[in-house]
Amino acid sequence: MIHGGDGGSDIARTLVDRGVVKSFDAFYQILLETTPEPVFQPGAYQLKTNMVASTALDALLDEGTRLSQTVVVPEGTATVDVLQSISEGTEIPLAELQATAASVAGFGLPAEATTLEGFLFPATYTFSPGDTAQIVLQAMVNRQFEALDSAGVAVGDRWRTIVFASLIQREAGLRDDYYKVSRVFLNRLEPARWDSGLLQSDATVAYGTGNTHLVTTTDAERGDAGNLYNTYVHPGMVVGPISNPGDLAIDAALHPADGPWLFFVTVNLDTGETVFSTTVAEHDAAVGVWQNWMREHPEYG
Repeated sequence: MIHGGDGGSDIARTLVDRGVVKSFDAFYQILLETTPEPVFQPGAYQLKTNMVASTALDALLDEGTRLSQTVVVPEGTATVDVLQSISEGTEIPLAELQATAASVAGFGLPAEATTLEGFLFPATYTFSPGDTAQIVLQAMVNRQFEALDSAGVAVGDRWRTIVFASLIQREAGLRDDYYKVSRVFLNRLEPARWDSGLLQSDATVAYGTGNTHLVTTTDAERGDAGNLYNTYVHPGMVVGPISNPGDLAIDAALHPADGPWLFFVTVNLDTGETVFSTTVAEHDAAVGVWQNWMREHPEYG
């Protein structure tokens, strides 16, 4: 998906994340060198993977690659951004989607749910012209229910599973790390291992501030008790979903890895390499590696 307002760096990062191109720098450099400046239309595009940067740019500017009535929802996307993608990929006005999403009673969600967050399954959807906001959103909700059923989640456990899976989805990187991240948070919920009971997830804090694209926070944000999603202040599991999780995160929530880890930090945002630690000293050393990497890659700052 290309969204309204996306700049060249946003598009380059999306292409790397989706495997269309391998190098952020190569694609971004071509953008800077192209005159006149390329203009991209919001919507869903169908591209090959492992493309040469120049070929990928040509494909994005080819109207034939833009898909009609198609919406791509990546894993971990927050509902506010899903609604934006639906609006850009279909003919449904954003205001209509927002109003429909606000009336959660008709979607069959667990009683605890006050929004659709967590229950819009991440996938590629193609809708028919004339489909209403209710039809589109219900299709995504139904698809999430199918995923939960396939994973063996009882109807009464849907809320608890989705809340935890949404946290894992936002915090984990590489596939195998999902199960380790799951274990870290469960270990932090055990008083014998972690007496504060605080999950201390930056992703939850960021979500509570409205920064749905971030997993980094400031000291002031981490100290804000008024943010109900602030797991640096409020102990126990986060109060609600912080993203829309996919099959892998759901499976990790149900089948955590065995291990003593209490900390983790992604030390390379390009490769997703994450270090899991048991002691504060081990974790501090890993954080140092991450900080050095960030200094060398200011585009991620």
